[in-house]
Amino acid sequence: MWDRRELKARGKAAFQANYWKCVIVALILGILVGGGAAAGKDKAEDAAEANGTTIVETIKQTPKAVLAVFAGVLVGVLAAGSAIKLLVFNPLRVGCKRFFLVNSDAPAELDELLCGFRNGYGRVVAGMLLRDMYIALWSLLFVIPGIVKAYSYRMVPYILAEDPSVGGKEAIAISKQMMHGHKWNAFMLDLSFFGWYFLAAITADVIGVLWTGPYTEATDAELYKTIRAL
Repeated sequence: MWDRRELKARGKAAFQANYWKCVIVALILGILVGGGAAAGKDKAEDAAEANGTTIVETIKQTPKAVLAVFAGVLVGVLAAGSAIKLLVFNPLRVGCKRFFLVNSDAPAELDELLCGFRNGYGRVVAGMLLRDMYIALWSLLFVIPGIVKAYSYRMVPYILAEDPSVGGKEAIAISKQMMHGHKWNAFMLDLSFFGWYFLAAITADVIGVLWTGPYTEATDAELYKTIRAL
């Protein structure tokens, strides 16, 4: 069994050896995963309040034709956002994981971010789509099953980044096999970063960008390498 202190020490050493590039890649990954949905919601609520009316009242007072146009635009925006996530963000996420995986052995270059586009783009898109769909479907059975499956499929981006011959379904199967018996320890590894997450929260994410993000990503790459070697 692996030791989380050793993984964190190796991750920290790898990240510090290529500090600024690791910071940049972790920041990109955080943006890709986080998205801007919350900000959009806040702006919409502020606009409704500024007009002195509630969202429900606004809808009632709006002609049906206008509502139809608005609904069409909304559906189009959501569809475009989903397409961008599927076709651009997910391959970039795989590239970010590839960067930290390569950086574990020697300082990596930023062009590793493009591996998801140039190293079997179709299989990367399909594999990440399947991963996200499976996690979403399991999450419908309440929160806990979704969390468990997220840990089961945790290694999918690394597998897709490392082996061009592996397709989406195979990557999911390999990840499940790799994480069997390791999900709880992986959860405890994530929990061990709680202090760093707290510091990130109270410093407006300055610590998160400059330390916590790249530190956790580098450690996660070490986890993949360690479990792969077992």
